[in-house]
Amino acid sequence: MKLSVIVSFLIISSLESAVAQSAYVKMGQQALMDGDFRSAISHLEKACITDSTNANALWMLGYSYYHSDNYKKSITAYTRVIAIKPADASAYYYRARAKSFLGKDNQTSPADKELYLLGAIVDLTKAISINSDPNDSKFYQNRGLAYRDYGLFKLQNSSHFYDRARGINSLKACITDLERVLNDNPGRTDIANLIDQSKDKLSQAIAPTVARH
Repeated sequence: MKLSVIVSFLIISSLESAVAQSAYVKMGQQALMDGDFRSAISHLEKACITDSTNANALWMLGYSYYHSDNYKKSITAYTRVIAIKPADASAYYYRARAKSFLGKDNQTSPADKELYLLGAIVDLTKAISINSDPNDSKFYQNRGLAYRDYGLFKLQNSSHFYDRARGINSLKACITDLERVLNDNPGRTDIANLIDQSKDKLSQAIAPTVARH
């Protein structure tokens, strides 16, 4: 086969692949916007097979997995996004959210719960550090909740992972983050209630030490 024919074939094949990939991305995006996450996953998985480096397709795939309660696959997709776009705060945010859900799942082993909950805190801290809007409270709110969940996990007396000091410190960090959110949004009664609940849990955790003095 002549070289010119081979080159032409490769160009045509590449264009056909790009068109197919673009079509899958567009169909996946439309399905996502329609709230049909199952169809979005079907289209976007095909798009990502065609082009495994398409960060936008991977991001939408992670989002579709997340809203389909398939948190492990969502984490995998957003991990791939971060490998391509390490400064994508939203990818860290949704990966953290997925980890938080798995960290609270009763079907998750205690060892994995610790990894997921800590991972959520780390991801949200990273998202905060690279987020262009310092007043975006959702990052602090979700990190506060992640600190709370991790703190309560470490304060379970029956758990092999019990660590009172880390539990107390996590609850303190939770309150700090949530108070920042409340300061920026004084009308958030839900946040105020969460702060009160966290302070109660913190008081209960500290109480044994106080009683001995």
